[in-house]
Amino acid sequence: MDRSEFILVTTIVLFVAFALGWASYWLLNRFTRVTHSDMSELDRMAQALHEAEETRDAAIWQLRQREAELQGKLTQAEAELNAAMEGLRAARQDADYMRRRLEESGAG
Repeated sequence: MDRSEFILVTTIVLFVAFALGWASYWLLNRFTRVTHSDMSELDRMAQALHEAEETRDAAIWQLRQREAELQGKLTQAEAELNAAMEGLRAARQDADYMRRRLEESGAG
């Protein structure tokens, strides 16, 4: 193989390598290209996600408000229960005292 054949073969090999590289780039770019409709869909999905997050945050805020309200009512109910139990205990003590006084006066 003389010099001109070597140059010709090298040129052909380099051209084939260039053509394969360009073809693979074109195919890759063709399959991974993002179209305008894809971007519109992504924008719509991002907007829907943002609205869903806002709705979730509002629901969490309402839940916390309702929980605080119910906790206040529970605390109030517990205080009323304790007061009623204390009153019942005092009434029982008074009733026991009166019953003993009646028994003592009846026996005596």
